[in-house]
Amino acid sequence: MLCPDCRRQVTRGAAFCGSCGAPLGDGGAPLELVLAGGARMPLTADVTIGRGPGATLRLEDPTVSRLHARISAAGQIEDAGSSHGTFVDGARLTGARALRDGARIRIGDQEIRVERRRGASEAGRTIVVRPGASLIVGAVGSAEVGAQASRFGSRPRVRSGYALKRLNADEGPRRWVLRDLSRDGYLRLSDNDAQLFELLDGSRSLIDLIGETEQRFGTTGPARLARLLADLGERGFLVGVAGSQAQAEAPVGFWRRLMTPREKVFGGIGARFDALYRHGGWVLYTRAALWLIAALCVAGIGVFAALIALRYGTPFVVAEKIGIGGLVFLLGRFAVVAVHETAHGLTMASFGRRVEKAGLKLVVILPYAYVDTSEAWFEPRRRRIAISAAGPVSDLSLGAIFSLCCLALEAGTVRDIFFNLAFAGYVGAFFNLNPFIERDGYHMLVDWLREPGLRRRARDQFARRLSGHGRSGDSPVLARYSLFGLAWTVLAGAFAVVLSLRYEPIMTALTAKWVVYVVLGTLWVAFFVPALVVVGKPLVQRLRGTVGT
Repeated sequence: MLCPDCRRQVTRGAAFCGSCGAPLGDGGAPLELVLAGGARMPLTADVTIGRGPGATLRLEDPTVSRLHARISAAGQIEDAGSSHGTFVDGARLTGARALRDGARIRIGDQEIRVERRRGASEAGRTIVVRPGASLIVGAVGSAEVGAQASRFGSRPRVRSGYALKRLNADEGPRRWVLRDLSRDGYLRLSDNDAQLFELLDGSRSLIDLIGETEQRFGTTGPARLARLLADLGERGFLVGVAGSQAQAEAPVGFWRRLMTPREKVFGGIGARFDALYRHGGWVLYTRAALWLIAALCVAGIGVFAALIALRYGTPFVVAEKIGIGGLVFLLGRFAVVAVHETAHGLTMASFGRRVEKAGLKLVVILPYAYVDTSEAWFEPRRRRIAISAAGPVSDLSLGAIFSLCCLALEAGTVRDIFFNLAFAGYVGAFFNLNPFIERDGYHMLVDWLREPGLRRRARDQFARRLSGHGRSGDSPVLARYSLFGLAWTVLAGAFAVVLSLRYEPIMTALTAKWVVYVVLGTLWVAFFVPALVVVGKPLVQRLRGTVGT
């Protein structure tokens, strides 16, 4: 469902658009004026703002006129002939304008925020404290207070340069997201942790904080405070604490330097995605378009399977030449990747989120593109899944379009080109949907299962059990994930072997047989090596332990 004003996606049944604040349906709770000191005034009746005694909202400031502005109960604001003017979101009023959730009104030198009071179960607005700004902030903690908490100073204070947002209650107990704007680090907080976070403004001593936590949470308060301080300090959120995660590890040795990505970052890409979305990209997110895309993806898989069965084309072969076919495949992969990342950016824009950076990375000699979707962490779980799924859906859609073109054409060079383009699209979809490498499919599964660090934890548990050191408390979810991951890898390798052998006679007719088998053998090894490493290393350790005893 799209907002009728800004065309961003909104949750079904929502009273307001989360992006532009436009009321939806009956409008829900009334708007409120929030003054600099935090006082709130609901807009349930006409309000006059000024310095004079007759004003409903009096502002004692010489830059404010005696009667400066009027706001109707319906939420319309207009200037009342003031000398300094009235501004809404930086634009001077020349007539009446509707106020919306999140708007900022400037009356002389005074600023007033417009907000809708949210229930405790609702998501809140994102609070952003830029580097160098000051605001009362806070943290949440771990273990014992004593020696551990003293690392953070006698008056712990959260540094500036962060963003904080409360998600909906259905996100689970840790529904607050704290983001480091400098290093893109994240920390999830509970409601109780968020309360403690507000206390960490540097005005309270550690003893005062311990007393406050005991009053709020009883005997568990100090331990909660210590856990929060430890988490914040570890991630560098506290003043005077660098944090182990904030310290960049310098590459050591040839192999580490070789595997360190070389990155080229492009700025201003977020504004381009927003412009693309506003100028027609939003159509892709209408209900009719989404159903059409789903049907296209399903039909495309069937058509491509038929192309394989009928041998309508050969991978990496165009005009009976492997070199040209390989070049077409590579160019197709670059095009598919470009559309893939654009799909992520457009979906971020559809939720009113900004892609802060994009670029190219080079790992060894392998290039790939990316867009930074880290702001997706400020969205609920279903939206994060949608942002991750956008890329693979674009791969499947392009594969389907190329497959249909291939099916409709007569045998020849053009059909060979479309077959290899379709092949490039489906290779990308299969790779990105793989839930056992850290790509889109993995991130979707992590959000669906609510299991952060799923891959690392599952790998560690699987290796431990294979090596004969399983524990009674091992997670069945991690065990199933490991087994499915191993099965996925083996089946993917088997499929690649069968598919390549099917086209082996055609390839050997075009070039030397040993060249074909060197290429195919390299691909087979690449598919099966990950499974062999995952299984082989712990089994060798287990065997050595058995022999040693």
